[in-house]
Amino acid sequence: MTVLTCKLPEALNHRLETAARKRRVAKSRLVREALEAMLAESSAGRPPSLHERMAGACGMIRSGVKDLASNPAHLEGFGAD
Repeated sequence: MTVLTCKLPEALNHRLETAARKRRVAKSRLVREALEAMLAESSAGRPPSLHERMAGACGMIRSGVKDLASNPAHLEGFGAD
């Protein structure tokens, strides 16, 4: 991974530190996520989708059901009849 050094105004650094502490992640991770979101939005000409925003959290919770996405029985009662 490449290292990037930048200067931040004190107020922005304080906000970054507060957000990192709240989420219990490194400041560098928050900066990477913010850059990814900003670049995705500017290159696509649209705001990022919920999936794009939540990509880091996808798959974090295990349901215990191994075929949840592939077994039609798990979809009974959802959607149009």
